Amino acid sequence: MVKRIITIRNKAGIHCRPSGVILHTIQQEFPDHEIFLQTPDGAENPVDSILTLISLGLSCGKSCVLTVSGAEEERALKRIGDLFEFEFDFPPR
Repeated sequence: MVKRIITIRNKAGIHCRPSGVILHTIQQEFPDHEIFLQTPDGAENPVDSILTLISLGLSCGKSCVLTVSGAEEERALKRIGDLFEFEFDFPPR
């Protein structure tokens, strides 16, 4: 199990489209990994659905702890953590 503190940088937070990108990446690249996000209130939430991510209210500047366990946990932690910290631009310019 590996952990990383992430800070949301997307100006609109983690809304539907970024959630979709994050979940698609998890499902395609790391389907056998367990991935959790601990919010500032201490709640551990599985990163397993768009609705879960949206319901967390991850706004710009908010920090959370991302936890990943699985066969490629280091690579998964970097890839998924980078997505949470990415500043999405929809539609891309």
